[in-house]
Amino acid sequence: MQVSERMACGEQRAPEHAAARLEQLILDGVLKPGQMIPSERRLCERLGISRASLREGLRLLRGKGIIETRHGKGSSVAQLLPSGDISPLMHLFRDQPRTLYDLLEVRALLEGQSARLAAQRGTPADRVLIRRHYEAMAACVREYPPDFPSSAQGDEALPDAQQLARHDHAFHHAICEASHNPVLVHTLKGINDLLLSSVFASLRNLYHRPIPRGQINAQHTAIYRAVMDQQPDAAESAALDHLHGIRDSLRELEAEDERLIRSAMRLEGFE
Repeated sequence: MQVSERMACGEQRAPEHAAARLEQLILDGVLKPGQMIPSERRLCERLGISRASLREGLRLLRGKGIIETRHGKGSSVAQLLPSGDISPLMHLFRDQPRTLYDLLEVRALLEGQSARLAAQRGTPADRVLIRRHYEAMAACVREYPPDFPSSAQGDEALPDAQQLARHDHAFHHAICEASHNPVLVHTLKGINDLLLSSVFASLRNLYHRPIPRGQINAQHTAIYRAVMDQQPDAAESAALDHLHGIRDSLRELEAEDERLIRSAMRLEGFE
């Protein structure tokens, strides 16, 4: 137990201390929304508290709405963020095309710092998780043949873009968790659906093009290596290069479409 924790313990009643320790486990992502609370015996051993203090601490957390208890099923961590139907504001964000650029801007602000902190603070266990997500993403990438899309024969022959987007998002989320900044982690979780939709939209628009696809893959590798090698400056730079590269590629794609439309209109003028 660290000095600050011993001081806090001395200033708090035992049940309040038990509740604070459980809250920290939830904030740190050790206990996740929807996850069942471990047995009293395991928690008492891990936290070094009595069963009476633990039970009272759980009661305090139920009062705050942080945990839920169902008769005959035990206690679980509550859904800390809204679930179910998304809010009208989220609908507006999701349905407006320019929101994609706004999201990329927000991701650059948050994920650049996430990568830096992950390189500084990440533990060996964090790096194991990051490696697993990177390797899952890389395995999905390998399903795309080198000459894709020319080799594709209809949509059924294409690798699952949604699955790739989920692996991509999970890789970036693992890096964020390795930042060990709970506010940063939960801020990104609060816009999780928007972030996943932005990843999918970027892949859908860019990944069928060989040059942007190669750039995205190389940028992911650069982020991964910098974080794993514990190089904060390189990690932040690689994350920013990745997100700014996606933004620039999407803008170039829009400009190309506009050029094609103008050319077609000029051609029609001569027919």
